[in-house]
Amino acid sequence: MTDTVFELRRYSLKPGARENLIGVFDTYLVETQEAAGMSVVAQFRDPAAPDQFVWFRGFADQDFRISALAAFYGGPVWAEHGPAANETMLTWHDVLMLKPAAPGLGFDTSGLRRLPPGTVDREDGRPYLVAIDHLSPDSSDTEAAEAAHQVAQAARAAGGEILASLISDRSENGFARLPVREGECVAVTLVRPAAPQAIPTLETALRDMRSGLGSALDIARLLPTARSLLR
Repeated sequence: MTDTVFELRRYSLKPGARENLIGVFDTYLVETQEAAGMSVVAQFRDPAAPDQFVWFRGFADQDFRISALAAFYGGPVWAEHGPAANETMLTWHDVLMLKPAAPGLGFDTSGLRRLPPGTVDREDGRPYLVAIDHLSPDSSDTEAAEAAHQVAQAARAAGGEILASLISDRSENGFARLPVREGECVAVTLVRPAAPQAIPTLETALRDMRSGLGSALDIARLLPTARSLLR
């Protein structure tokens, strides 16, 4: 089943705690979330923010999101390993709930294989860029989709491959235990550069497209963890 709801989750961690969180997450919290009915798409380090952990997960739809989250966070795996994960965090509610900007623009992970538990993380995964375009909160979905399209065009013109093109899903958050950012409208694009050397050109192209419009894109370089499905 194709996912239609996604979360971009960015956690601020206690100094020096990121590797502890990645160890817990990649060992205990990947397959177990997927067994509850969600997709763990990608986990990342942000090299420029050593105390941040970034990840995407997906759900078939809003009803699946509610049931999957209730099953996982009310289940034995989170009861056992959640406290160790929570101990690493300062904030965990920087979460954007998203949907594809158009049909077919969500993550396609078909054919990808996750490396097995215990894989040594050499921190040498292929780099990605995430670009977040913050629009006026009252922007329509049509306007957000057009903004996402413009970002994708600029990224492709600079040699980037679009992994997902997403916009805000402003549905009611049906699982209040996990807050999401509300009252915002964003376009989120995950881009895979052709090569690490192409990243500066790609970043410049993305920043230039917003030149003079009053709001620069929020751009971060990301490196996948060993057990990220996207690598």
